[in-house]
Amino acid sequence: MAGPARRGSVWDNAGQGLAGIVRRWIAKGEPRAQIRGMQPTLLPAGRRFLRPLRRAVALALFTGAVAHPALAQSAPEYGPPKGTLLIVGGGNLEGSGIYEKFIALAGGPSAKIVVVPTAGGNRRADGTPIAYAADSVLASWKKLGLTNVHMLHTADPKVADTPEFAAMLADAKGVWFVGGRQWNIVDSYANTRTEQAFHAVLSRGGVIGGSSAGASIQGDFLVRGAVAGAQLMIAPEPEHLKGFAFLRKSAIDQHINTRNRWTDLQQVMPKYPTYIGIGLSEATAIVVTGDRFEVMGKAQVAVHDPTHPRPATEKPYLTLQAGDRYDIKQREVIK
Repeated sequence: MAGPARRGSVWDNAGQGLAGIVRRWIAKGEPRAQIRGMQPTLLPAGRRFLRPLRRAVALALFTGAVAHPALAQSAPEYGPPKGTLLIVGGGNLEGSGIYEKFIALAGGPSAKIVVVPTAGGNRRADGTPIAYAADSVLASWKKLGLTNVHMLHTADPKVADTPEFAAMLADAKGVWFVGGRQWNIVDSYANTRTEQAFHAVLSRGGVIGGSSAGASIQGDFLVRGAVAGAQLMIAPEPEHLKGFAFLRKSAIDQHINTRNRWTDLQQVMPKYPTYIGIGLSEATAIVVTGDRFEVMGKAQVAVHDPTHPRPATEKPYLTLQAGDRYDIKQREVIK
């Protein structure tokens, strides 16, 4: 006598029903080990009946782990869930490999890359807008072999909030923020469609990079955002206290070696005690994926962690160099 059919049979339907039951048990928090140990007591068609049930249980456990918050892998707490950040401490990057790394992360010389020069200034002292020549801004990138590189700039946030302006970023694989003063970037793009489009580049798996001011804008707190001058770590104007938070719960400083800024983030960290402070030397970068980063370049990175105060006899920061890897969430060097 023929056994039960493998597809479309009552046994497969029974297996699907069991899968639903198991998923409901998972949702209620039943221990997975207990569910795995479950054995049916009535098997009217013998051992062949057990196979679809086992497959159903395995499927239910897998889908339950994906769907149920308690079993799903947690999303990054600091870095972007997708994509990569390349955060650079300023200075001359020739010979550091940083530009080459950025281009590779974007997908190579033919990938669409958008360069944002806005930190260089929005308006002159008389209030007239500063115009940027695309040929000049993009010349050094084209020398690196890029064939699909574009400039994006406006001094007017109303323009930045239009779909037409933000459309430049719709299919971009990489965005690079040029150095200057980071508050100019905020004035142009904060809370606009363009800022949303920057984040969307990461959501598609792209890369965002930037040097000097283009590093600080990637943090959550905007270091040195004061219009009055870069000597002020914390801006008096509230609109210049927040960066674009590509790297969440962070404060990012730059030029720490050439301008002796090694300890300057200590002015910020008491106000943001759960944040990570990252000070970058010139021609030095961190490559961030998820909640981890790796150091590359010529000099050192200083990590300020107020959740783990260092002894008074030591420097108030951890020093990392090229090749070192760091887990931001765990606040520890990866061995």
